[in-house]
Amino acid sequence: MNISTKFPVAVHTLILLSVSEPGTATSEFIASSVNTNPVVIRRITGMLGRAGLVEARAGIAGARLQKPLADITLFEVYRAVGAVGEGGLFGLHESPNPDCEVGRNIQAAMNPILLAAQRAMEQVLRDTSVADVAGDISHLDGLTLPEFSQAGR
Repeated sequence: MNISTKFPVAVHTLILLSVSEPGTATSEFIASSVNTNPVVIRRITGMLGRAGLVEARAGIAGARLQKPLADITLFEVYRAVGAVGEGGLFGLHESPNPDCEVGRNIQAAMNPILLAAQRAMEQVLRDTSVADVAGDISHLDGLTLPEFSQAGR
């Protein structure tokens, strides 16, 4: 199972909001950067708004951040957009053969390992801010964004 693409799109959206002039980061503008439909951006912005990460009002151009990117963890974004579906990050095949010793025990053997892997990934997301990602973008693209020059892990 994959983490929903809503997660990286939400991070993309937050970074664009942080570097755009107030009122200019419309859903159409963000959608053009993400290469998606503005409706997708409006849905994601709504999720981010319900999580207290952005302020967006219908009929008013451009959302705005509720707090600095350095104060927003990737885990907050991950949770805000429901990046992982019901049942967790990993899924196991349904109904293995109970008459087979492997089939009978595979889920009990795999579940703790997969849960530990998900928890480890989520800890990395807790330890990483959106500003860290923005700083990496600045570095990779050779941009000079003073706001992110101090971002680091």
